Amino acid sequence: MGKLDESLSRFSDQVSECIKSEKEICVTTHIDCDGLTSGSIITKALVRAGAKVTTRTVKEMSDSVISSMRHDFRDFHIITDLGGGFAERFDDAFGSSWFVLDHHEISQREIENERVINAWKFGMDGGTAICAGGMAYLAAKRLDKQNTDLSAIAVVSALGDRQDRGEKKSLIGKNAEIVDEAKNAGLVKLDLDLILVGRETRPLADALAFTSQPFIEGLTWNRASCFSLLKSAGISLKDGGRLRVPSDLDEEEKRTLIEAIIRFASTQNATQITEELIGYTYTFPREDRRNFLHDGREFSTMLNSCGRIGKSGVGIAVCMGDRNKMLQEGEKILVEYRRMIREYMNILTNERWRMTATANCLMVNGEGVIPETMTGTISSLLAGSPKNAGKIVILRTDGEENTIKFSSRKSIGCKADVSLSVLMRNGAEKFNGVGGGHDAAAGAKITKDKLEGFLDFIEDSVNGNQGQSNN
Repeated sequence: MGKLDESLSRFSDQVSECIKSEKEICVTTHIDCDGLTSGSIITKALVRAGAKVTTRTVKEMSDSVISSMRHDFRDFHIITDLGGGFAERFDDAFGSSWFVLDHHEISQREIENERVINAWKFGMDGGTAICAGGMAYLAAKRLDKQNTDLSAIAVVSALGDRQDRGEKKSLIGKNAEIVDEAKNAGLVKLDLDLILVGRETRPLADALAFTSQPFIEGLTWNRASCFSLLKSAGISLKDGGRLRVPSDLDEEEKRTLIEAIIRFASTQNATQITEELIGYTYTFPREDRRNFLHDGREFSTMLNSCGRIGKSGVGIAVCMGDRNKMLQEGEKILVEYRRMIREYMNILTNERWRMTATANCLMVNGEGVIPETMTGTISSLLAGSPKNAGKIVILRTDGEENTIKFSSRKSIGCKADVSLSVLMRNGAEKFNGVGGGHDAAAGAKITKDKLEGFLDFIEDSVNGNQGQSNN
């Protein structure tokens, strides 16, 4: 195990040398929120240091991406939120002119590579304590302490990667230290509050309807039912001619709403619902109120939406500070992303043949419907439904170049003693594919001709762990 300080110093020295000698640096990052934030953080730090830098986003790392990187003829490569399992190929392609900043679980061979700066290598849980945005922030801060102002974007990355796993949805581990730095700089404000989707931007009925964690049978995805509940609770939906949003509610109204929800969900788990509805919010006071950038979780959703529908550049521009044209574009993208989610969830609900459930696994066939860029979003939503509680959710869909893309999630209450990271990595390698991720969320890609064998392997592995527990 190397020391984090030593690795960050090595990174800083090598990058500083590149900048002095005017070498061209390429940042390659993932398309999700953590990818866009980590790529933006390190790019911003490099620009400030006077580097010649280009940033690109990719859906995943592969041999064809490495080949493309080689043909771009950049002098130095920084890969963020990607690259697990590819260290040897990076060595072959780029010699010593590369670094990876990441948090996905990796093999011992990767841990021993000094150019891999990965959370797990330094005793940090990459699933809960820090993500790629946090690792990029640590590297940016090592380049120049003035980059502390990038801590706010690192907070967004952790929220986007659903690392708010502490008490009352707080960030923990190294993330908590980064939150403190952002707080001390006046960049983020923490409050215990009602957590609904679209705190700053969505009309109350929409915000309640599209909050899927907790999933409330009869309310979630049912706007008409939410509208009725709010009206019967006596909560005003408008302030003059303007529709009110969750952040407009006063303390009394929040209590009234929670009581109304609990009464409605009396046959469901009221205690769990209450616990999930109230938690820590992360607000950015320097952003305008009733703007999706004002709330950390909404900011992260916008970034995810940019990557998922092929507009990564917009997300990176907003992270880098653009508050004009790109901000307006981000608002449009968010609306489109939400529309797509509703459409895909409706199809999966109506075409029941697409879902096959066993005692501890839900296999979902999204082929022909769900784009591969949306598999993580949809599998997470399915894992959040009480109907799938305790199960491992495995969603598949068509990938590029005759491949199948898999996304797996552990649902609420899942006690299977199987690491999805290990399952997806080992399964993919067994069938000449690529896979990996985290204990509770991972993905894989294989060629279509290996599908049957891969499915058998996954089902045998999951069913073999039935009844076992993490406790």
